Amino acid sequence: MRRVQLSRKTNETDIAVTLDLDGTGTCQVSTGIGFFDHMLDQIARHAMIDITLTATGDLHIDDHHTVEDCGIALGQALTQALGDKRGIRRYGDVRLAMDDAQIACALDLSGRPFLVWNVAFPTAKIGTFDTELVREFFQALSTHGGITLHLDRLHGINSHHIAEATFKAVARALRAAVEPDPRRAGMVPSTKGML
Repeated sequence: MRRVQLSRKTNETDIAVTLDLDGTGTCQVSTGIGFFDHMLDQIARHAMIDITLTATGDLHIDDHHTVEDCGIALGQALTQALGDKRGIRRYGDVRLAMDDAQIACALDLSGRPFLVWNVAFPTAKIGTFDTELVREFFQALSTHGGITLHLDRLHGINSHHIAEATFKAVARALRAAVEPDPRRAGMVPSTKGML
């Protein structure tokens, strides 16, 4: 099916997401956090995954719960859309340049979540957005998407460029990993026979 709708409601956030792995990169997101919406748009467009997401969160406190819970919801949606992962490539990697920033991303849709994070930001904020929330998002996505995710900042002096390059790099690697592998049609990409 590779398409899923789900919702996640807690005392802190209320999120509805639709995800289509075989989309065209269409994105309709509304989280109440402008910079984060811009980053989620990068994932959809560069992964060629259609994402519709609405989130209402306790932004009067801060952006943390909304950003983290969106990562959780997107990770859960990805897991459901992939099913038993038959016929996918499983792995993806990219080195992505954006102006002064260069990010290396390698990921494995292994079902074994693990985040290696070597992405430092020179500033604590991008506008009003806390840069530490970039890691929180990817930690949640990795954990709930069952993704082994390695991210390294190779270069970068501008926090906006570093963040955007990170989202784009993950998107490009994810696009490669979820693509059907015509040489493994119907096969689980693991010697174990399951992921």
